[in-house]
Amino acid sequence: MNRERLYRTEAIILRRIDFGEADRLLVLLTPELGKHRALAKGVRKIRSRKAGHLERFMRTSLLLARGRELDVISQAEVIAPHPHLREDLDRSALAHYAAELAEALAPEGEESRALYRLLSDTLDRLDGGEDPQRVIRYYELHLLEIAGFRPQVEFCVGCGEPLREERGPYGFDPRRGGVLCPGCARGAPGAYPLSRAALKGMRFILRTPYPAFRTAPLRAETLREIGELIGHHLRAILERPPRALAVLGQLARSAPSEEQPPRPPS
Repeated sequence: MNRERLYRTEAIILRRIDFGEADRLLVLLTPELGKHRALAKGVRKIRSRKAGHLERFMRTSLLLARGRELDVISQAEVIAPHPHLREDLDRSALAHYAAELAEALAPEGEESRALYRLLSDTLDRLDGGEDPQRVIRYYELHLLEIAGFRPQVEFCVGCGEPLREERGPYGFDPRRGGVLCPGCARGAPGAYPLSRAALKGMRFILRTPYPAFRTAPLRAETLREIGELIGHHLRAILERPPRALAVLGQLARSAPSEEQPPRPPS
């Protein structure tokens, strides 16, 4: 094979589509090429050596050959298998949601290192058993920022004035992409109520590295409120609800209303 046709990249497997009798079309997220599609030939055969390295949500090192319409995967070696994302139903649903958003918002054929790093870290955290609601809230807001859809949380999207500490309630307007001050929120069509705690939480998440956010004292009900508002924001951007959002809503409703403090050592 002509060496000029070959290239290497890391990739996260976002989605797999059966193709022909034994092949699969893979939707990948890569650092250098953003969203990318490639063909894994013969991967559905029982004896395929590549099959175990190309499962959904895996981070994998690939050798690809450029093709006329689709590039073809020549070699694959798994880097991070993320087995719990396929074994645990709740975390699998969250991983599907994260991958769906990445596929919807990632640029195709363009460098996307920040988004790749964010998704890779998110899958690592979900697979490692971290608090899924915190992991997903951080992912959603930082993904929106990377993709150019960061919600406006510093200035009112109605009057343009800086958002001050007020009792509220504030409003969140998905069509205008951000927060309304209490004055503009009154009677605003299409706006959703936003508590002061949720506004402060969104600001904190966007400004804070994950290790500090991971241990910050944020209430579970505040994180759920933020999640519901982000869901409205995503519907406005995508012009449809994310397919996995209904499952996430069920998971959020089944979570405890308060985060429990850690037990003291015995």
